[in-house]
Amino acid sequence: MPVPASTYRVQVRPGFDLTDAAELVGYLAELGVTHLYSAPLLQAVPGSAHGYDVADHARVNAELGGSAGLETLVAALRRHGLGLVVDIVPNHAGVRVPGANPAWWDVLRLGPDSSYAPWFDIDWSQGPLRLPILADDAALADLRLDGDELHYWEHRVPLAPGTAGGTATEVHARQHYRLVAAHRADTELNYRRFFAISELAALRVEDPVVFAATHAEVLRWYAAGFVDGIRIDHPDGLRDPAGYLARLRAAAPDAWLVVEKILEPGERLPPWPVAGTTGYDVLRDVDALFVDPAAESAFTALDTDLTGTVTDWHQLVRSCKRQVVRGILGSELARLVRLAGGTPGAEDALAELLTELDVYRTYLPDGAERLTAAAAATRRHRPDLHPAVGALLPRLLDPDDELAIRFQQTSGAVMAKGVEDTALYRWSRLTSLNEVGGDPTRFGLRPAEFHAACASRLREWPASMTTLSTHDTKRSEDVRARLAVLSELPASWAATVRRWMVAAPVPDPAMAQLVWQTVAGTWPIERERLHGYLRKAAREAGTATCWAAPDDAFEAAMHEAIDRAYDDPGLRPDVAEFAALITPYGWQNSLGEKLVQLTMPGIPDVYQGTELWDNSLVDPDNRRPVDFALRRSLLARLADGWLPPVDATGAVKLLLVSRALRLRHDHPERFAGYAPILATGPAADHLVAFDRGAVITVATRLPVRLARSGGWGPTTMPLPRMMVDVLTARRFPPGETVLADLLSRYPVALLTGG
Repeated sequence: MPVPASTYRVQVRPGFDLTDAAELVGYLAELGVTHLYSAPLLQAVPGSAHGYDVADHARVNAELGGSAGLETLVAALRRHGLGLVVDIVPNHAGVRVPGANPAWWDVLRLGPDSSYAPWFDIDWSQGPLRLPILADDAALADLRLDGDELHYWEHRVPLAPGTAGGTATEVHARQHYRLVAAHRADTELNYRRFFAISELAALRVEDPVVFAATHAEVLRWYAAGFVDGIRIDHPDGLRDPAGYLARLRAAAPDAWLVVEKILEPGERLPPWPVAGTTGYDVLRDVDALFVDPAAESAFTALDTDLTGTVTDWHQLVRSCKRQVVRGILGSELARLVRLAGGTPGAEDALAELLTELDVYRTYLPDGAERLTAAAAATRRHRPDLHPAVGALLPRLLDPDDELAIRFQQTSGAVMAKGVEDTALYRWSRLTSLNEVGGDPTRFGLRPAEFHAACASRLREWPASMTTLSTHDTKRSEDVRARLAVLSELPASWAATVRRWMVAAPVPDPAMAQLVWQTVAGTWPIERERLHGYLRKAAREAGTATCWAAPDDAFEAAMHEAIDRAYDDPGLRPDVAEFAALITPYGWQNSLGEKLVQLTMPGIPDVYQGTELWDNSLVDPDNRRPVDFALRRSLLARLADGWLPPVDATGAVKLLLVSRALRLRHDHPERFAGYAPILATGPAADHLVAFDRGAVITVATRLPVRLARSGGWGPTTMPLPRMMVDVLTARRFPPGETVLADLLSRYPVALLTGG
């Protein structure tokens, strides 16, 4: 099965290794999954909880069980008829523990003369390799010699041959590297890294030798039939994404390839030899479909009133990106300036161009118009930079110019850090829209727009992944679905959030909105999980506190407000009552969103554990252990014919997921087409329904407004033939079907012929 019918994402890690994943395979087979989709499996730095810091590309991660563990997993998959999709990380390698990375260790030891020096994107013209691990500039005094190594607390680095002798600082001065203070990473590094993470050093996989060495093990799995698909992490960071993907396709001609590519609204995926993206574009559309567009003005007014500021999202994005490129990505900007070759005003012009670019990356010559538009915007906002922009633009538009190549590699990092990790935490108008790849300014999506997007996906990228939750989403699908309910209750929410902000004030009003929306979307969440999430959120926002210099007073006030939600005898019942009000509607949204995602064009992924209600927040919260024993027991009850209620157990979501996945597993041919189905009657705008050819999806949107208007009433939709609802086994004849009857048991239906 080179193209999956569905995937199930498993976060293998120390504590849940490959053997544990193998024991999960029987459950996944019963669920209806066709492919297990694993987090990275190559040897990561010791103790890695995620695997994206690969340190040794030649072997399976020993902490996951090594090659024996992989063979155990593959054997289990084969017994149950499942395939395997693996996640790979071509852009960078983990160097936090140099001794765990043989290639990096050799480069530190031998410098430019190392046979591994071409592996890493190091600018040796700037002198020795700078490693930002010291507490401060005076910490060189704390170095000590230990045989052929230098040690600084837990850090150890090798000595070049023949450089021993003298004090530790004298020996250090003879090395191919320089240990520098950590704060200098943002301005003085001379190696490319992943975003602003100095412990992840960029690889030069455009070099065929480096590609071969770093992909040999994964391609061995493919050749052996272990692997059917490959998910490629962060292609935007590569020097030549198209060339890389062509080389990978040639090496794995039958593999299902998907790229972790964030497409901005209106942006199209380049014509790469892949099946599509990992689905953030789908997530954005499905989320918006369940948000009430009529509430936008009310939420904008509330946000303006609470914060005292009229927020312009695009201006906020510019401000955050400018802060990032001038701050934590200063080293990357400095390298671009060096490549600009003394062009007057180059630093300011490059910073502004990176700020104004409205996509993660241009793929020259494709995307040239985006860069030209960024140049025009820069000239408007900074007319003083007109000469510099004019001098740089021809070079930036030349695909073969080193400056253009480096600019493209940098722009994605600016967008990711400026938008995903800053702006999305600062504007809290409706946080269910603040998602990776999302568009917080698009307040809702009408069914006709959604149907048009689905038809386009079927034509252009029919085997692209679809998803609602990933290891990188800011909040899980069920949290976002519950928060979407707020869009149907603008007046009630406005009164509620004002009460809570008075009862438990947070000094920053924008952060206060984020706090209380998070409470509303996750309650009852464990106290420490909420504290951990909001500490991260506040520091990422960087307005009242930050990672580099935490504001203890602000954070204490914020945590005190959180504690009041649990401890204040007046506030806690209010929180619980409001959460109880919106939660059932959130369940309806969750069921609708999940059924749409599982049955729309594309290959659906289920993130681990989300087959039941899941109120996870951003990582590491969304990597918590999953209670698979509970899920197995509930699935067994469903197999015995149990039709669960829509309640806190989440068993009804498990019913929906298992039935939809089994249908896709058993009858993929029934999902070949796409046609919208329109309802007739007073509640027609609450329906989202489509016919895949022999399968019809029916879901309820805007459930609060539906309930308040008296329900479906006489609203009907046409059925082309005799259909059976696979969720309830009820049969429905062809012709106009009354939705009140069709959806009398559940707010969704999954219909198929016979």
